[in-house]
Amino acid sequence: MSQSSPPDLTAGMVAVDRAAGELRRNSAVVIDDEHGAMLAQAAETVTADSLAALARLSNGRISLALTARRASVLKLVGAGPGIVTLPIADAVDGAVIRSLIDPTCPAAAVLPDALILRPEIGDSRARAAIMLAKLAQLLPAALIAPLPDRTAEAAARFAAEHDLLRVPARAIVQYPRHVAATLQRVSEARVPLRAAENARVVGFRPADGSAEQFAIVIGDPAGHQPALCRLHSECFTGDLLGSLRCDCGPQLQAALDLMGEAGHGVLLYLAHEGRGIGLINKLRAYQLQDCGLDTVDANQHLGFEPDERTYRAAAVMLRHLGIDRVRLLTNNPAKVEALVREGVSVVERIPHATAPNRHNLGYLTTKASRSGHLL
Repeated sequence: MSQSSPPDLTAGMVAVDRAAGELRRNSAVVIDDEHGAMLAQAAETVTADSLAALARLSNGRISLALTARRASVLKLVGAGPGIVTLPIADAVDGAVIRSLIDPTCPAAAVLPDALILRPEIGDSRARAAIMLAKLAQLLPAALIAPLPDRTAEAAARFAAEHDLLRVPARAIVQYPRHVAATLQRVSEARVPLRAAENARVVGFRPADGSAEQFAIVIGDPAGHQPALCRLHSECFTGDLLGSLRCDCGPQLQAALDLMGEAGHGVLLYLAHEGRGIGLINKLRAYQLQDCGLDTVDANQHLGFEPDERTYRAAAVMLRHLGIDRVRLLTNNPAKVEALVREGVSVVERIPHATAPNRHNLGYLTTKASRSGHLL
């Protein structure tokens, strides 16, 4: 039987999940912490009407929050982590905002000559707004506007008066770890596979009802510890369509084949599309790669880190399956380090390379030269 989470923890996660949905629907939310409150809205979904509505609510005090990764591409700051905010002049419209945040936008290289951008350092609420946009799988950019009264009571009144969702900045920052910690087994079924007829699929769901995670369990891996294990990031294009741009599909099948031959193993199928940036943004990254950027630079031009994935959910799922020691099928030492940090003993790293093709050779070369993969 699943154990329930503390009410305040679950309420915080639900608020974050709802707030991410509000951003996807082009609605503003109120983000607050001990320093005050601000309005936040996704920059990617901005329209003339939503920009005007935000200006009315904030008395025109709007800034554009970007990651420093994206701001460095615009040559506003040096390369590195962090959040940058740009005060928005009255003349800045949705088209200009999109050109600032999206390098695949047709007008991305054509900014108004009169546009003067004065970058400032973003605070904790701006950072939370960017993180919320990422959780919504939107481009990591937000329109933000401070509320004048710094008290929590004032933020609550303002949100209620304008029918806006209020979410604590801390709940946003802590969301990935909290949501992973609350994963519980909710369903499983026997699913015979070509590679292994003795397979079953186990489904996990977090306490706030957001995205499920899945494990493909072959035989009895808990009884054969250290268990043969693969952490596989979902890849719609590679796993389902057979895309030749990556090695995901062949790696998935090769892992299942090895587990089938061994008679046991576990493959965690994790919601990490596009190294954690989501399918829409992965397609944007592909556009940039077709223009000459490699995988790492494409993600950073979009404002993301080279790899946005975390692996606490994987560790939680393994513990639910009774597994605490693994032989990990991976070429990525970062996965080994991440599992160890989460308390899983990685007894052995098993190389998991597949044959390259002419479409993914550059991708694999970048994995080795810039992302530390052992290929």
